[in-house]
Amino acid sequence: MVKSNFFISTAIDYPSAKPHCGHLYEKILADVLARWKRLDGFKVHFSTGLDEHGLKIQRLAEKEKKTPKEFVDKMSKPFLELCKIYNISYDDFIRTTQKRHEKVVKNILTKLYKNKFIYKAYYEGQYCVECETFYTTKDLVEGKCPVHKKQTEFFKEEGYFFKMSYFQNKLISYIKKKHFIVSDKKRNEILNRLNEPLKDLSITRKNVWGLQFPIDSKYNVAVWTEALINYLTTIDYPKKKFKTFWPGYHLIGPDIVWHHTIIWGSMLMACKLKLPLVLTHGYINLEGEKMSKSLGNIIDPLELSKKYQTDSIRYFLLREIQFGKDGDFSENKLTEKHNNELVNDLGNLVSRTLTLAVKSKGNIRGKQELKINVNKIDNLMQEFKINEAIAGVWAFIKSVNKYVNDKKPWELEGKKLDNVLYNLLESLRIISILVSPFIPETAEKISKALNIKLGKLKDCKFRKINYKVKQIPHLFEKIDVPKPINKEKNIGIITMDKIKFSDWQKMDLRVGKIKAVKDHPNAEKLYLLLIDIGPIEQNIQLVAGLKQHYKKEELLNKKVIVFRNLESAVIRGEESAGMVLAAVKDNKVVLITPDKDIDIGARIQ
Repeated sequence: MVKSNFFISTAIDYPSAKPHCGHLYEKILADVLARWKRLDGFKVHFSTGLDEHGLKIQRLAEKEKKTPKEFVDKMSKPFLELCKIYNISYDDFIRTTQKRHEKVVKNILTKLYKNKFIYKAYYEGQYCVECETFYTTKDLVEGKCPVHKKQTEFFKEEGYFFKMSYFQNKLISYIKKKHFIVSDKKRNEILNRLNEPLKDLSITRKNVWGLQFPIDSKYNVAVWTEALINYLTTIDYPKKKFKTFWPGYHLIGPDIVWHHTIIWGSMLMACKLKLPLVLTHGYINLEGEKMSKSLGNIIDPLELSKKYQTDSIRYFLLREIQFGKDGDFSENKLTEKHNNELVNDLGNLVSRTLTLAVKSKGNIRGKQELKINVNKIDNLMQEFKINEAIAGVWAFIKSVNKYVNDKKPWELEGKKLDNVLYNLLESLRIISILVSPFIPETAEKISKALNIKLGKLKDCKFRKINYKVKQIPHLFEKIDVPKPINKEKNIGIITMDKIKFSDWQKMDLRVGKIKAVKDHPNAEKLYLLLIDIGPIEQNIQLVAGLKQHYKKEELLNKKVIVFRNLESAVIRGEESAGMVLAAVKDNKVVLITPDKDIDIGARIQ
């Protein structure tokens, strides 16, 4: 019997580049919530997908000499692969280039036009191609997009507008009274922004890759206008499926809350449709530093899956990061969680229980001696306290391990052994159910070893089962952690016969002098350094992540060591023709500086 209906969606990803850890984290969170609801007897619809229109896609396609459709067809593959590798149990993977989406967009926009919420006028303003959004001068930060920190472009054209301003007071009232934005912090941020007059929304573009505007074929629909409608497309608006599942939950990143609450909320109000609930997760940082392409610290989840078990990665992200907060990705912490909690706690419990059970020749029967509060874990999941819910499951796993150590079943026989084995096998069956939303592949392995089907939440209670178990390979293999080297005392001995002199000759390290320091126009943490390295090359430009460590005046006229013949790279739109040498201690970067008497251009031998 179906308890109720549950619809959850991720934001649809913009396939301008390969997926990163942020995409993965959002999908895993939504997947866990969808799987938990299915365990609890709900009928679930879980959607994810791709937002495939817009000027940015158009320009990227032109660079590759492809049509926009050819470009997004190519770029969709790694996103689909990501979902497959990480066991994302979506019910619908939408692509906004699909005909079904065009049909629903036409339906909604036609309704808005008939309800007299669309009109034609001129628009001019600053436009960020990266996030496909117009900004007022007040919104910009030092003249740049507040989200991407990139220079915006000025656009002026006649087009169509949606009367978003009409809904300002209604939105304020709704946000204050209703459980619409789940995060208190984000709710307050949106209400603060609504203290300023809400402007109407430009909803069309000329000569930009997108869906044709149904009111006027000379225009295409602006990407953010039609992209939000995808949620209705996936539940077949306005048919029976829509009536079954709407409204649902939108799980999104913190940078697009405005779009999903004010833009989308006002469109839904104009169509007299109910509003969804908006859930926000945090950003993932890399060992304390925000992930950034310019800093080269983006984690590729497809490559990561070649190094670690996908369930280990899922478990780490869910256990380590508190829902709604920013979190830190660290391979050291991932390894630690894998070894201590997956290998030692769960893996060893399963292995030694199965070993004992396989050797037992009788019918395993007994009385319940172990307890778990499933309702408490379920309540934590309803409150989106995912890491606390996992902690609750793991507390039970640890209690079962303690039970094994206390009872010492390897020393028991007959009914006493059967009783302990009964408690252990029933505990494993319940554990397999409870961990299935978080580490689904592992849960399936446990249930197959127990020779039973994976149960539902209602089955998480001790019952009588005639077990016929089988031994399986270890669920997780321990990851060897290299012993740390004391870098202050010994970094290892290198013998000269192992190094060719030609290897040293390839590196051209020169003494240089910093002649000018400028802010990088497209990256808030980077400097552009103009460096004189003497008669060889008087002025070379380097991009350096020194802004958090040095003021401009501290760098000016400073002598540094330059790695001159390193292959040049373009970092956030600026060429970097080498690197400067630095040391790092306690997260503080200190430039390596030569003696003041050494001439500029001198080679380091």
